[in-house]
Amino acid sequence: MDVEPVDVEPVGVVVGGRAEVVDDDWGPERAVIRLDAGRFGPEALYGLEDFSHLEVVYHFDRVPADAVKTGAQHPRGNRDWPLVGIFAQRGKNRPNRLGVSPCRVVKVDGLDVHVEGLDAVDGTPVLDIKPYMREFGPRGEVRQPEWASALMRDYY
Repeated sequence: MDVEPVDVEPVGVVVGGRAEVVDDDWGPERAVIRLDAGRFGPEALYGLEDFSHLEVVYHFDRVPADAVKTGAQHPRGNRDWPLVGIFAQRGKNRPNRLGVSPCRVVKVDGLDVHVEGLDAVDGTPVLDIKPYMREFGPRGEVRQPEWASALMRDYY
């Protein structure tokens, strides 16, 4: 398959919040997403504060290229959970090392978006910010395996 590479430039960076990558208890974490002042002015964030939540796309920059997984593994290495493919889980060792996180908007101040519940650490490159809209959420019933519910029990 011939697919052209995609070049992506961060729009900003995570400032503050958690410094270490730890799997659980992200709910109370507060951080700031600081936009790149060389590319954006405050008007890029106009209206964002009218939304309660946003989705952040970011780069797992602390995952070394040789740690990337492309096959199947037990989530978090837990052999009590099934062997599942990398695209059936949300781990950080993904082929393009992309993370997507919903979080609550606390306030917008100039080029800073103050958020709560972002599961990215201080210094993480932010690739995009999108307001969360109900209509982009899933339609119909949502289902997931029990191991996924167990894994997420203490995540937020």
